[in-house]
Amino acid sequence: MISRNDPCFCGSGKKWKKCHYPEKGNSSFDELKKLYFKQYQIILKTPEQIEGIKRACKLAAKILDKVCKAAVEGVTTNALNDLAMKLHQEANAKPAPLGYGDPPFPKGICTSLNEVICHGIPNDTPLVKGDILNIDVTSILDGYYGDCSRMVKIGEITPEKQLVIDVAYECLDRSIAILKPGVLVSDIGEVIETYATNKGCSVVNEFVAHGVGIAFHEAPQIPHNFNKVKIPLAEGMTFTIEPMINAGKRKSTIDPIDHWTARTIDGLPSAQVEHTVLITKNGYEILTKI
Repeated sequence: MISRNDPCFCGSGKKWKKCHYPEKGNSSFDELKKLYFKQYQIILKTPEQIEGIKRACKLAAKILDKVCKAAVEGVTTNALNDLAMKLHQEANAKPAPLGYGDPPFPKGICTSLNEVICHGIPNDTPLVKGDILNIDVTSILDGYYGDCSRMVKIGEITPEKQLVIDVAYECLDRSIAILKPGVLVSDIGEVIETYATNKGCSVVNEFVAHGVGIAFHEAPQIPHNFNKVKIPLAEGMTFTIEPMINAGKRKSTIDPIDHWTARTIDGLPSAQVEHTVLITKNGYEILTKI
């Protein structure tokens, strides 16, 4: 974490507390907003934008909760996708994944089963006892984005699957707990990988968390592993944290047919959980809690 007495990251040669320390009133925030976009392409959100992002996040969290409750034995992930599409339509919102990327993602949510790390595409395979499932929902409401995901267990699961789920949730909680202005992006990955490796798991380093709110994916990228991204967090930043935890090797393999589904290279289970967070004046706010 950068200290108030450390040199300011902007290169002025002044101490951070005398330069761009983000607790000096509105004029300082406006200056910091311009600097962060110029230097990092990071959008520090205005109060009006934050209110819009909060509404989108609450909607995404509510849709995710309803879809997770519908994920039971015998239900297909296509049926879960249909439910999510219906809930978006009822809220006059859109699912951000639908049509995103190249090739265009074909569904409205991601459903990642067992050894699938992320970007699983809903299909007609029914859920069975022993499955674990990540459901990832990103909603666009009035032009703003909210992004979150949770794990679902179908009946009794193996200790190995329970481990990756428990570690993923604990990594998310621990990394969110440190957030406040001045904490470095690299501190997030350090907390996550330190805990996960101590529990005998690996942390996926091929996919990252990201800024979100005005667009689906904004700067900065937030790695979940040890890294050297020394960007200090600042009031008004909105981004996801979404650790992907593997029981075995951290590497993935991408489906050669759909070009989206990322599976563990050794076939062992993976788990992921996600919140969108806001950096506040003195700490953080989780925007995707119901």
